Parts: sequence; C-alpha cells; structure tokens
Amino acid sequence: MDKFLKEFKDRGYFYQCTNENELSKLINKEKIKGYIGFDCTAESLHVGSLLQIMCLRLLQKYGHRPIVLLGGGTTRIGDPSGKDKTRRILTEKEIDKNTKNIEKILKKFLKNKDPKTKPIFVNNYSWLKNLNYISFLREIGKHFTINKMLTFESVKARLDREQSLSYMEFNYMILQAYDFLELNKKENCSLQIGGSDQWGNIINGTELIKRYSAKQAYGLTTPLITLSSGAKMGKTESGAIWLDEKLLSSYDYWQFWRNIDDRDVIKFLKMFTDLDIEEIDKMKDEDINKLKIKLANETTTMLHGLKAAKSSEQAAKEAFSGTSLGSNLPSIKIKKTDIENKISIIDLVILSKLENSKSEIRRLIKGNAIKLNDEIISQENLIISYELFRQNYLKLSVGKKRHLKIELS
Repeated sequence: MDKFLKEFKDRGYFYQCTNENELSKLINKEKIKGYIGFDCTAESLHVGSLLQIMCLRLLQKYGHRPIVLLGGGTTRIGDPSGKDKTRRILTEKEIDKNTKNIEKILKKFLKNKDPKTKPIFVNNYSWLKNLNYISFLREIGKHFTINKMLTFESVKARLDREQSLSYMEFNYMILQAYDFLELNKKENCSLQIGGSDQWGNIINGTELIKRYSAKQAYGLTTPLITLSSGAKMGKTESGAIWLDEKLLSSYDYWQFWRNIDDRDVIKFLKMFTDLDIEEIDKMKDEDINKLKIKLANETTTMLHGLKAAKSSEQAAKEAFSGTSLGSNLPSIKIKKTDIENKISIIDLVILSKLENSKSEIRRLIKGNAIKLNDEIISQENLIISYELFRQNYLKLSVGKKRHLKIELS
C-alpha cells in the first residue's frame, strides 16, 4: 500500500474505495490530481467539512495536487443526500458571495507556495451555466438509467419516507458525475474524495468517465463523523461551529475543541491535526485535559494562527480563575442607551448570542448557571445597571464554559 493511502487509513479517514489496489499502484508511480466538491449553500463551512479539508492537506503532503470544486452551479440545484426536504433556492448574489467566502476559508488550510501541489480552485458554474439541454441529454443522459438512480440512498430514502423529491434535485447526481468528467478532461483529475453519503454520486462519476472516454478514475470516501455524545460533527446546542471568525470567534472555536468528550480526543488528534500518528499514540496515557488543550491549540492554529490559539488558551485560564475580567476573552459592545433603557439580564444574554431562547435562559438562571462578574444571578427580571461594570467592562458567564466580556461604548 502506498504511503498516502496508509496514512489516510491510519488517521481514520477511510471508508470505501473503488479499485483500491489499482489506485494504490497509480499513486505509487505518479503524482495525481484529486478533487473534493463543496456546495456553497452557506456563507461559511463548519467543522463538519473539516475532515474533507484534511484529506486535501494530506494529498498535498504526499506531492499530489488537490482540486477544490466550488459548486456555484450545483448549489443552484441542491444535493438531496441526507436531506428530507428541498433546500431553499438561493439568489445568484447569495451564491456568489458564499463561493468567494468559502474559497477564502479553504485557502487558510491549504499550502500555496509549491506550484506542483498548489490547490486548483474551480467553479462548476463555469461549465454548467451554458449547457444545452438537448445536447446534454444525448451525450450524457444516455449513460444513466432511472432504474439505477432510484436505488441510490439519497433518492431511495426520500421516496421510502414518501417525501417529495423534485425533478431538479433528481438531476443533481448526473451533474456531479458530469463535474468529475469535466475535471478529468480539463485537469486530468483521476480521483474524487467525498463523504460516505456521496458514494453513489462518486460511482456515477467514475462510470461516466469510463463509458465516455474509456479512462479509469477512482473514488474514495470518508466515514460520517459523530461525537461520542451521538451529535453530528459541526453542530452543537449553541449552534454550528463555523470556520469563519465573523460567525464564530477564535476563542469559541478553541473552546469547542477544548471541551470535546474524553473519548474523542485521541481520535480527533489523528483526524484534525498534522501531528505524527506515532507521536499521538505515545500520548494516550497523558493527562486528558492537557491533551484537550493540545487539540484545541493545534486546530485553532491551523485555522486562525498561533497567536489566536495562545490568546484563546490564556483567555480560558483567566475566565476560569475568576481573578479578572480576562483581557483575552471575546467581547461585544453595548450602548449606554441600552443601560438607560433598562436592559434585562435575559435581553443581555440574547444580545451576547450565548443563548437565543428566553425560556432556556430562565431555566439556566433557575439552575444558577448564569453569572455576572463571577457572581450567580438568581433573578430573571434583573435590570443591568452601571454599577455592575468595572472600568467599563462586565463579565458574563453562561454555564461553566461560555464567557464573554461586555464593553460599554
């Protein structure tokens, strides 16, 4: 087995592969191009996409060249995989904005200096927008059978649940297969990597390439990652763990990794850091809290930089020490007019975005889980006054792990 596939497996990335032996032989003798597609349905990716990004980094590590396909075209259709209803159709402006922002995020993770491994960014809208429907049906559509398309999990699950599947969405798998064909023709791309839910779509692509041009292409999928709690990777009770600092601060990102379940720490060190596998294996018996900090620092450095990681670690120490307001804590500003208008503790928490449900905030207050300046708040109708501020600052804590500095402006 070649080194790339071996590490791919050792890190827990491997789920399924088409013609694994042939792919291994190919990678052993030459450098290839492999692609992963990202639909642009939101302004940012979240950590649910991080495993795919790590696969692109691993391709670069072994001298292969990653292709990032931004789905400016397929986003206009919507992937039915894992969905129980049709996605909202975004405007052209929204899709363009999302596409540009996601590209910026991905560039933070991928290395750009070596021209041989520098990522290639493509937008499938460039070839999908001008397709002639009749020509497409004659040249591409003839290679697909409805019988087989109905057996794919993304379609079958929706139909089994008697949930509607639009003709538009039904076409998605053909367009994704066509993307692979286009990249194979334009960039000599021979590998597509995706999540396990993309297996059917990837198989369609490899088979289309074989029928259309008699070339051999390969598919590789990663497992669905869930937290030990059973929650889906990327989603928490307080919302998605975004990869864009405008949507989630570097401190909150650091805290997500710091608070990972003990059972997930070693697994996630392998999956989401560049630390050597042998080095991680030697850490198994170390203090679990030190390992969590290591995980948080490594992942935050990768996305936000070393300074942000160290600042977040220091902020966490200050927040838990209770000795200061914490100069490194994330902060928001509120206007003095808010105080004059008698803002309540419930409204303050909502303004802070640490919680967005008034009933949940009331429940937290009853459970002594909300603090101001490390003092427990027991009155849900408490009005915030100037006296609570120390040198223009107020520390708000929700539970043991979420802290914020409120600044008067």
